[in-house]
Amino acid sequence: MDDLPVVEFALPGPLREKLVAGIVAGDKTTTSSLYEEWRRDREPLPPVGRREVVVDSAGVGICITETVRISTCRLADITLSHAVGEGEGFTNVAAWRSAHEGFWNSAEFRASVGEPQLRIDDDTLIVCEEFRLVSLLSP
Repeated sequence: MDDLPVVEFALPGPLREKLVAGIVAGDKTTTSSLYEEWRRDREPLPPVGRREVVVDSAGVGICITETVRISTCRLADITLSHAVGEGEGFTNVAAWRSAHEGFWNSAEFRASVGEPQLRIDDDTLIVCEEFRLVSLLSP
């Protein structure tokens, strides 16, 4: 496990705890990120089969996931199945988009990525990842 990369969902705090709980419960099987973050950090997108340690807000490893599918699309082209797979109770793409735009446009997120002038619109590229829970980690 020590050689696996770490993955953090959202920013530390209540949202991260909710998302991690959704993964553990099996409700969250997809996630979304801005392609711009990957490009700026010069990191390749995770390949199918990549396993990662999901950490909570304290940085404690909670579980291991494996990437099942990875793709990019325009924000305007997010599918309902991807939105529902986020495990946050979204029943339509509009609700998914509203929540994600709120997060990506927040001062906290903009500060965390060093992009105070970040602009989100229909053409913003989104990384869509589908994953599966491999195992829970012992406390």
